[in-house]
Amino acid sequence: MKRALLVIDVQNEYFTGKLPVTHPANSLENVLQAMDAAQRRGVPVAVIQHAAKAAQSPVFQKGSPGWELHAEIGRRPRSVLIEKNWPDAFTETQLQSWLKNNGIDTVTVSGYMTQMCCDTTARRAFHLGYAVEFLADATGTLAFSNEAGTVTAEELHRAILVTQTRFSKVLKTQDWIERLGTS
Repeated sequence: MKRALLVIDVQNEYFTGKLPVTHPANSLENVLQAMDAAQRRGVPVAVIQHAAKAAQSPVFQKGSPGWELHAEIGRRPRSVLIEKNWPDAFTETQLQSWLKNNGIDTVTVSGYMTQMCCDTTARRAFHLGYAVEFLADATGTLAFSNEAGTVTAEELHRAILVTQTRFSKVLKTQDWIERLGTS
């Protein structure tokens, strides 16, 4: 097994912008722990950065403060930085070719938001034939309301983790770090 850690959209928009992630409260710390462990163990790290495709989008405008990587992500070593414009990190990016060129057969998903870019990327990776690990406490979301109803951040996060079990091995960050020593 050769894995890569995907750090998806850990950008200021989710901390100081219009979409503050609230659950789990320690998700950023767990993303950072996963990155540090990957670095120690020689696991490649792909940092994925979302940029809005629509010029009028109120979030993730390229060059804006919300678009910038969280400072802690920006200062950590990474193998590659990939810009994306769609919820899944594969569409119209070099992620798949980078994974193939590096002999990666397993991707580990971390970052934001659980139900959007993390879920979509994990499902796409599964459909492309990769083994997928999904870090339950190194992904996160916020509460949502729309015409269909309201859901708390905790309920939404948990529901995605439950449904991810069809596509991914759902793990806590510490369990994933321990696995790095045995694989």
